[in-house]
Amino acid sequence: MNKALHLMSALALTVAAATAATIPTPPPTPHNATVDVVQGVNVADPYRWLEDWNDPKVVAWSEAQNSRTRAYLDALPYRTDIAKELEALISATSPALYNLNPAGKLVFATYSDPKLQQPVLVTLNAKADPKSRKTLLDPNVLDPTGHIAIDWFVPSGDGKLVAVSISKNGSEDGTLHIYNVATGKEVETPIPGVQYPTAGGSLAWAPDNKGFWYTRYPAPDAPKDDQHFNMQVYFHVLGTDAANDPLALGSKDGLERVSEVFLNNRFNLPTVMAMVQRGDGNIWAFYVLRQGAAPVRVGDYGDEIVFATFGPDGAIYAISRKNSSNGKVLKLDEPSRDGLATAKVIVPESDVAILSGGAEGGSPDLSFNRTHLFVRDIVGGPNQVRIFDLDGKPMGKLPLPPVAANGEIESLADGSVLFSVMTYLRPVYYESWNPATGKAKETGLKVVSPISFADTEVIRVFATSQDGTKIPVSIIMKKGTKLDGSNPTLLYGYGGYGISQTPGFLGSFRRLWLDAGGIYAVANIRGGSEYGERWHKEGMLLNKQNCFDDFFAAAQYLIDTHYTSHDNLAIMGGSNGGLMMGAVLTQHPDLARAVVSAVGIYDMVRSELDPNGSFNTTEYGTVKDPQQFKALYAYSPYHHVTANTAYPAVLMLTGATDGRVNPMHSRKFTAALQAATTSDRPVLLRTSMNSGHGIGSSLAERIAEMSDELSFLFDRLGMKWHKMP
Repeated sequence: MNKALHLMSALALTVAAATAATIPTPPPTPHNATVDVVQGVNVADPYRWLEDWNDPKVVAWSEAQNSRTRAYLDALPYRTDIAKELEALISATSPALYNLNPAGKLVFATYSDPKLQQPVLVTLNAKADPKSRKTLLDPNVLDPTGHIAIDWFVPSGDGKLVAVSISKNGSEDGTLHIYNVATGKEVETPIPGVQYPTAGGSLAWAPDNKGFWYTRYPAPDAPKDDQHFNMQVYFHVLGTDAANDPLALGSKDGLERVSEVFLNNRFNLPTVMAMVQRGDGNIWAFYVLRQGAAPVRVGDYGDEIVFATFGPDGAIYAISRKNSSNGKVLKLDEPSRDGLATAKVIVPESDVAILSGGAEGGSPDLSFNRTHLFVRDIVGGPNQVRIFDLDGKPMGKLPLPPVAANGEIESLADGSVLFSVMTYLRPVYYESWNPATGKAKETGLKVVSPISFADTEVIRVFATSQDGTKIPVSIIMKKGTKLDGSNPTLLYGYGGYGISQTPGFLGSFRRLWLDAGGIYAVANIRGGSEYGERWHKEGMLLNKQNCFDDFFAAAQYLIDTHYTSHDNLAIMGGSNGGLMMGAVLTQHPDLARAVVSAVGIYDMVRSELDPNGSFNTTEYGTVKDPQQFKALYAYSPYHHVTANTAYPAVLMLTGATDGRVNPMHSRKFTAALQAATTSDRPVLLRTSMNSGHGIGSSLAERIAEMSDELSFLFDRLGMKWHKMP
C-alpha cells in the first residue's frame, strides 16, 4: 500500500473510532454463576436470565439495547440518505411475478410490487401474460401496515378454488383460508395451525377438487411442548367441519415428533405424494396417499432418496443418492409396497450434482411438461438444466447464460415451458422453451430495474481450506478496481442444510456498496450442496467446523491476494450464517473489522430446547450424544467468548416473533461480547418487534434493516456515502 493510501486508510479508521466514542455505553447486564453439567462437562451460562421473554426485565433490557443501537445508527449523517436511496431504487424497480402455478385455465402467481408492503396473490391467463394479471388476494388491503403475509398458496386442479396460508407479524404461524377464484370470496371456515416455522406447512387437492389433504399441528389447547411438533396430515371435504377431518397420515404410520411433511399433486392425479423429512437434515421417507385408502410407504429413511413426485404419466420419479453422492434419477411405473427400492435408474449419476432440497421453498427438484423431464444441476454454485424424455433419454439443456441460476420451471397448457433465469448482474427474467423446436425466447415476465451493473464484473476464484479442500468464491467488483488491499470488502456466506449460494441479482444494497468503493464476495462453503450431498455432509454434524474453516479461508484469500485487508474486511451472514458469524468472530477475532449477524444461533448447548432447535438436531447434532455434544460445545459461539479480547464491531439483528431461531440467542451472545470486548468497537443489538426470521417482513422493515446494516458498515470501515448518478 502506498503512503497516500495508507494515510487515507488511517484517517478513515480514525473517523470511525471517533464515532465509536459517542456511542452510549451498554445497559447494565447482570450475570450469575449458572452452570449445567452436560456429558460430564461444566457448562457456564451466566446470561441464562435473558432467555425469558416473559420477564419484564428482559424486555426492558432489550428496549435499552434498542435505544442504544438507535442512538448510534440514527446519528450517522448518511443513514437517512441511504434509506431514501434504497427506497427510491426499490420503488423504481418493476413488479415481479414468481411462484408460477398453472391450474385449469389460469396461472396463479405471487405478485411483488415494490410500492406495496407485502406480495399479492394474482392470476394470469393460460399463457402467463403479465398484462392479464388480476388480483385475487391482497394482504395490503387486509392490513395496510404490512404485518399480514401470505405463507403459501395452492390452487385446485381446475383453478376454481385456491387454498392460502396467512400469518401475522412475520411469525409464519399460518391459518388456512379457501377462496373462490371467480368471486374472490372466502368459502370455508378458516383452519388454524396449518403452518409454523418448525416444520412448515403444505396442502394437496384431491382430483375432484372437492377436498384436500393438509398438514396440521396440535390444537392450541394441547400441551405447550407439543404445539409446534407432531405435524399430521388430515383430509378435509369442503363444506364440512374441520374438527371432524379424518387423519390421513400420522404417528401410527411412522410420522415422528420432528417430521416435516410436504404434499404434492401437481398433475391432479388420484394419488398424492407425501414427502416426509426427519427434522432438517435431508433424511426422507415417502408415502402415497389416495382418498379413502391407507397410506402406502414407498421410500424409507435409509433409502437415501431425497425427492420424489408423480410425473404427468402417473409414474413416480425420484432423486436417489444411494451410492451416488451427485444423485441419480429413478422411475417407478406403479406405486407398490416394494417401493422405490425396485425403481429403475433412468438418469445415472454424472460428474455434476443434481440439485435437491427445494421442497420447503415450493420449487420442485424435478420438473416436467407432458413429454419431458427437467433435471436441475448445480456446479459449484451456478446451475444448469438438463432435458430428458420421460424414459431418461438426453434431449439437451435449457439455455442458461454463464454463472446463472434457475429457480422455476413450469409447463403451460400449450406445452411450452417457462423457466426463470437469475444472474448477479441482471434481475430475474423468464424464457419460454418450445419442445417442438428446442428453442427458447425471452418473455414479458421479467423484472426491470433502474440499477445497472454494466460497470461490474464477476470473478470466480478458489480458496484453500484447512484440510486442502478448494472453496469457490464469487467476487463482484467494479471493473478496473485496483487490488492494493485498500478496498472495503463484504464477504457473505451460509453453509448449512444443503442450501447453496446460487447467483441472484445483486440489487440496491450491493449497488450502494459498490458505489461506495466496496467489493462484495460470496463463499460457496461446505454445508450447502454446491457439489452435491457430499458437500453438505462435509459441513454438518461432526463436520460443522469445516464450514467455519472454509469461510475463514475465503476471507484470508481476499486478504492474501490484496482485494482487501483485515482493517477493510467485513463479514455477514444470517440464521445458520449467523451461527457462522459467531463461530468465526470468536475463533478469529482479528479477522475482520466489522460483523453483521442476523437471527443467528449462538448457544449450541441449549439450542435444541426450543421447538425448531429439535428439528435442527439432524443437521447440527444433539447434546444427548457424547460425540455430538463435544463437537457442538467446541464451536458454540456463546461459550467461546473470551474475556479481555479485542472483538470487532458487531451488529446483531433479531426479530421478536422469530419461530425459527429463538431471539434469546442474540441477547445472550450480545451480552457476553459486550462484557468481554476490550476494543472501542461497539457490539450492538437490534430487535425488531414486528418481524420474525425475516420471512413475511414488510417492505418498510426490510428497508429499515438494510439501511441500518449499510450505515453500520460504512461507518465501521470509514466509507463515504455516494449517491448513485
